[in-house]
Amino acid sequence: MIYECRTYHAVPGKMDALNRRFRDHTCDIFERHGMKIVGFWTPEGQEDEVLVYILGFEDAEHMKKCWESFVADPEWNKVRADSEVDGELVTKHESSVFIPTDYSPMK
Repeated sequence: MIYECRTYHAVPGKMDALNRRFRDHTCDIFERHGMKIVGFWTPEGQEDEVLVYILGFEDAEHMKKCWESFVADPEWNKVRADSEVDGELVTKHESSVFIPTDYSPMK
């Protein structure tokens, strides 16, 4: 397994809409495309600004295929367009991929 940690910086005033999009739509679409949701978090003191989540994948090729199928998904594209009718929800996002060490309990 490998894990991808994604950090989203919300447009001011848009965190509720971003959370709603994940809660009501994106999580189901992730799972349909083979992405394992590990969890979602907001850093203490930045609850209205930053959303962090981790996804699990079998390996790098699996991650690539999952993201390709996700971004091409018609439902995702409609959900995204509908949720951004009044402007984007995210100012920037960052992604890091983590590979477990041989002694990690999460292999």
